[in-house]
Amino acid sequence: MEPVFRSLEIVAMLAVRATGTTITFHGLEHLPTSGGAVIAINHTGYVDWLPAALAAMHRKRRMRFMIKAEMNEVKTVAYLIKHTKTIPVDRRAGAGAYARAVEALRDGEIVGVYPEATISRSFELKEFKTGAARMALEADVPIVPLIVWGAQRIWTKDQPKALGRKKIPVTVAVGAPIPPRGTVDELSHAMREAMTSVLYETQQGYPQPPGAPWLPRRLGGTAPTPAQARLLDEAELAERARRRGES
Repeated sequence: MEPVFRSLEIVAMLAVRATGTTITFHGLEHLPTSGGAVIAINHTGYVDWLPAALAAMHRKRRMRFMIKAEMNEVKTVAYLIKHTKTIPVDRRAGAGAYARAVEALRDGEIVGVYPEATISRSFELKEFKTGAARMALEADVPIVPLIVWGAQRIWTKDQPKALGRKKIPVTVAVGAPIPPRGTVDELSHAMREAMTSVLYETQQGYPQPPGAPWLPRRLGGTAPTPAQARLLDEAELAERARRRGES
């Protein structure tokens, strides 16, 4: 039953209702109702995990997310991590988290992975890490591409939060499973192609107001270009390193 996870599901549904958020789901039939799978999710903000988790819930599944280990420092979050089979990732030594994820996949769990690792400020797909493809190959499970679009309007980097009853529409689209075949590079390429296709199709069915800060430049928005976003990411990493040096 997992009472903690069930409580979180109820809270998530109440939060969606309270904020007036409308989540539209497409392609839910591609999420397996049993067996392991790597769910490859795009990363545009701080709350895109929630619509992804609700998509899994609609298929009577519970997604096990990989989360940065620093969140364990928050007592409440540490409790939730422990009781929801969330997998903490220490970015300086990720082998342990990787092994736990592979084990979970072999045990028939679906594991949510962000191939980009960090939030995309441009809202385009960033360069992918190889972890998702390596996990799928080692556990011999498919990769399922999942796109969340619109959640970046609620809370993302460098932009004001839009919390409260804002009635922001969010779309979740799931693509066809990708078999765990070929090399890591080949599988990563197939995953990226699939995610790009689902992302573009999802964007075409979503409002595209000219000049919107949450919209990619490609679609007439004012979000940073991928090149500009890369510079902002580098500056952020440098600042973190400086703070660590001072502490």
